[in-house]
Amino acid sequence: MSDGGELNRRELALLRAVADGRAELLCGCEPDLAVDGAWCGHGAARTLVVGGLIRPVFAGAVGQLVAAELTDLGHAVLAATATGVAA
Repeated sequence: MSDGGELNRRELALLRAVADGRAELLCGCEPDLAVDGAWCGHGAARTLVVGGLIRPVFAGAVGQLVAAELTDLGHAVLAATATGVAA
């Protein structure tokens, strides 16, 4: 949603990594995302969290890594991308 409506390739790849169970969110005032143990683009992570597409599976303490999951909207966007239909 970097252009105000559609996800770019990095954001879509991160969304798929979350769906695959390979991502963790760093709890704090600004979200940060790690996939397979490596930190990802902060801007893309923020876009997905603030856009309501991903969230931590539980509210962790500040500085704690928590598994990330797709929200209902995240699932819908990912499904629409796979079929080529706008969510």
